Amino acid sequence: MRRLPQARNSRAAAGLAGHPLRHESAVGHVTGQASYVDDRRGPADTLYAYPGLSSIARGNISSMDLSAVQCAPGVVDVITSNDIPGHRDIGAVFPGDPLLADGEVLFYGQVLFVVVANSQLAARRAARLAQVEYAPIDSHLDVEEALAEAYFVRPTHRQSRGDLDRAQAAADKQLTGEFHSGGQEQMYLEGQAAMAVPQDDGGMLVYASTQHPSEGQKLVAEVLNLPMSKVTVDVRRMGGAFGGKETNANQWSCIAALAAHRSGRSVKLRLARADDFAATGKRHPFFSRYQVAFDNDGTIKGLDLELAGNCGMSPDLSDAIVDRAMFHADNCYFLPAADIRGHRVRTDTVSHTAFRGFGGPQGMLAMENIIEQVATATGLDPLDVRKRNFYSAEDGRDTTHYGQKIEQHIIGPLVERLENTANYRARRQEISAFNAQSPVLKRGLALTPVKFGISFTVQHLNQAGALLHVYTDGSIQLNHGGTEMGQGLYTKVAQIVASELQVDMSRITCTSTRTDKVPNTSPTAASSGSDLNGMAARDAARKIKSRLTTFAAGHFGVSESEVVFEQGEVKAGQESISFADLAQLAYLQRISLSATGFYKTPKIHYNRDMANGRPFFYYAYGAAVSEVVVDTLTGEYRLLQADICQDVGQSLNPALDIGQIEGGFIQGMGWLTSEELIWGEDGRLQTAGPASYKIPAISDTPATLNVELLPDSPNTEATIFHSKAVGEPPLMLGISVWAAIRDAIGSLADHRASPALNAPATPERVLLACADMQKFMERQT
Repeated sequence: MRRLPQARNSRAAAGLAGHPLRHESAVGHVTGQASYVDDRRGPADTLYAYPGLSSIARGNISSMDLSAVQCAPGVVDVITSNDIPGHRDIGAVFPGDPLLADGEVLFYGQVLFVVVANSQLAARRAARLAQVEYAPIDSHLDVEEALAEAYFVRPTHRQSRGDLDRAQAAADKQLTGEFHSGGQEQMYLEGQAAMAVPQDDGGMLVYASTQHPSEGQKLVAEVLNLPMSKVTVDVRRMGGAFGGKETNANQWSCIAALAAHRSGRSVKLRLARADDFAATGKRHPFFSRYQVAFDNDGTIKGLDLELAGNCGMSPDLSDAIVDRAMFHADNCYFLPAADIRGHRVRTDTVSHTAFRGFGGPQGMLAMENIIEQVATATGLDPLDVRKRNFYSAEDGRDTTHYGQKIEQHIIGPLVERLENTANYRARRQEISAFNAQSPVLKRGLALTPVKFGISFTVQHLNQAGALLHVYTDGSIQLNHGGTEMGQGLYTKVAQIVASELQVDMSRITCTSTRTDKVPNTSPTAASSGSDLNGMAARDAARKIKSRLTTFAAGHFGVSESEVVFEQGEVKAGQESISFADLAQLAYLQRISLSATGFYKTPKIHYNRDMANGRPFFYYAYGAAVSEVVVDTLTGEYRLLQADICQDVGQSLNPALDIGQIEGGFIQGMGWLTSEELIWGEDGRLQTAGPASYKIPAISDTPATLNVELLPDSPNTEATIFHSKAVGEPPLMLGISVWAAIRDAIGSLADHRASPALNAPATPERVLLACADMQKFMERQT
């Protein structure tokens, strides 16, 4: 059940910003007409590249015989690290990510060499003919063992406040424990792909499936030893990304460009799914250790928490990801005293990378596990423990452990609303009665909240640009630095421009994100796509509108205050003219109809040395109630119902926002239930395809799924039309499913014992936890 708010104003009624408009490529997606990188037709002489991958976790290359590869049918070229004319390391922030292995293997599935052939099949077959001998080195595959040896990719960071020792001594109770959360494969529909086309000026045009065109441009330029001005990256759309194409797309763009540079011909590269699994990063698995001090009423007094992110073999984005986990280790709860350490643990696996939530889900889940433990220890309903610890404007409980003041206290009223609309208390009683009469099937219920900070925590990334052209027929071309990966960013930004100029959406054409139109862009990530690019596009639209207003006032002899843009018309006093006719008139009078726009997020700062500041412009809030049924004899379970309330401020597009909430919730549920990554003792990923790696199917979606956008909750910060980000926050609503499963298991022991349930809560883990609860009850008799 979708609860769409009514149109709030004339903008919404006109189908502009605020209106539930469908995705601009919806028809193309459904009919198959939407073009992706591999659909793009290259010149007739286009070549195909494919990587050869390592088959050990760690070691040195003793020899690499590629003669059989070079002689294979259709092979045109074989490329190794010695053939790279420029930089060999493409680490996004810190070094550590070789484009091609250079004598040393760092993980199972690392790219050793690249085959270039007349077809993808020929290149892929030839890549398997290499004869490689290794001198293996003992590898670190277990995060706890690596943590014990301080095997890190970056130094530990610490955030603390208050007197933790004193808080622990004064509290009624204390608990200690450990918790594991697994990684997650992005499982985008379109795998990693790129096509490079040499240009006649010695430059390179790259069609990429990337969230970060400017970074791809920079790295291609460095690898080819070219100035950035000679490299253009073009991104029309991606078939999903979820963070997996923020830095991980760079390698494939660079390889395609390198092959094109050497051959002088266009080169396309597309990974097979199993190799995509092996060679690309996942969500970081996390290991946490905690000691929590609390009173008998469930109020947390102090928290000592270690968060160890399993980073894989290189830093990649792990510094910022573990930082964000630390920022979100409080979730919605005030911590009077806290000491939180974030470790960047190295393991000899593929380097883990960005994934929707970017560390926030891992930190939040660690805290929600602690809340569940406190609830069991106090005998309270977990919801009551949560509510008791919420941030509030009273008694100074409004500042995070990293020093940011909570200025909008939304979570309390939002949770109260959801508690009532979802009938939480009545359903809790019904479930208790059901469980008392059902020895095998047990139901569980949980309501979990979300507070998610919006901004890049690296300050300089919080900027965006846009380019807007108005043509003499009144049509408009829009370009900005954001990339479209299915989330509807192009639609939202076009709605913003249409609202500013008061024209119909059909007049606006969104063109590919290109580095030669808007330079030096930030990645489309951190839920900031609409916030940043929408503001930049509005800035460009307002510049053009201001010029047209000044021109119209002079042309019709009225004051500028009498010039009004409305529903495709421009009124100047008693005169009225269409937007298209005004554009034609302005052109004839040599008025510029093109403008660039720019935006940088205000107020944000974070002193990492002091571990204090305001890293986020604002917070997005939400909550979910999930009800499950668990078969305690098999460990199988089903999600019966989910009720969600999400604060999106003043929605730019309710239909797209609800779609993001539904998708994010199901993806979060998958991370915490069925999606399990397993590496063998040799370092090879065992779950390398959909046969062994289980993402949620449509049948896993509950029969009852109620989604509501929190009404009458405009963002108090000056965001675009006072909206709030919606890309990442809903993923963490899936924590309610994990908590509900845990609740069902706990009913086996009348909630007197706390189930140990690491994530993902696979049926195997659920069954083991059920057995533990049954053993507990046996010991009581």
